[in-house]
Amino acid sequence: MQERRPVRLGSQSSPFEYSVNETGARLRLLLDNAVRKNLAESVLLSGGLDTSIVAATSYRYARLTGITVSLKEAPDLKFARMIAERFVSRHVIVHIDESDVERAIPDVVRVMRTFDPMEVRNDIPILVGLRAAKEAGFESVMTGDGGDELFAGYSFLFNKNIADLEKSLANMWKIMRFSSIPLAKSLGMHAVLPFLDEEFKAFAMRIPAGLKVRKERGQVYGKWILRKAFEELLPEDITWRVKMPIEQGSGTSSLPGYYDSKIPDEEFEARKKACELSDGVRITSKEHLAYYQVYRKMLEIPRGVGKGTKACLGCGARLEENANYCRTCGAYPV
Repeated sequence: MQERRPVRLGSQSSPFEYSVNETGARLRLLLDNAVRKNLAESVLLSGGLDTSIVAATSYRYARLTGITVSLKEAPDLKFARMIAERFVSRHVIVHIDESDVERAIPDVVRVMRTFDPMEVRNDIPILVGLRAAKEAGFESVMTGDGGDELFAGYSFLFNKNIADLEKSLANMWKIMRFSSIPLAKSLGMHAVLPFLDEEFKAFAMRIPAGLKVRKERGQVYGKWILRKAFEELLPEDITWRVKMPIEQGSGTSSLPGYYDSKIPDEEFEARKKACELSDGVRITSKEHLAYYQVYRKMLEIPRGVGKGTKACLGCGARLEENANYCRTCGAYPV
């Protein structure tokens, strides 16, 4: 990291300055401490920036087993292998197909209490990876959860001005939750999230948004300062890998097409209408219908469920005042 430009950190009432280099050094030190204090036995390894940083940092203290889940030959595999060759002792690749996916769905829906298609698609590889870790005899698993939230990794944040970006991040920090925690708990395991270590998180939250979303090599990147902090440790292809949602990286983004071909149109229209009439739930796709049918086999009608102050127009679940989407059905915006 060559840049020495000072940047202002902290509140207006108590500002202080760090250079980009010093900010990166502080991030490396704090994450190193977080990993060392809470070292797990394995890591869910997608080959994305965040899990790669966790694996590389852990390498100083232990040779973890990396676990990668792939529906067929998914995009994550190439990058996960790249990191595994350098930083883990053993790389377990769990290849799954649609039948494996359907076996995982009921537990995802039950534990997370959701039939939101995006949530389910993202959580399936997490659950499958956790199960693989448990079958290998591990009780704890590290994840890269929190990196995108703390450092503005999501592309919908990239076009905001600094003030709006700061506001969006602050709101995100109030409502962020990570499915690896309850999914691991449901298996009698412990998910370790180094990015949510209190010291690391507190420092990350104070870093200006202008260092989180920034242009590099002619392209706008989220997590810019995190990338710069660890660029000398990681392969270049990992450092500047564009953010890819779990569903895309693992291959579960193919599930909408799978359910479109599996459920006949007439059956879908009839069941969709029945769900709205009987349960007050708005179904938006065949995939959505499939997950809701699983949901209703185990859980109550969502209308009125929850502790929030407003109701979702898609399913009637209660929402927190600052929620911008429904965690139960996936309705957005709410």
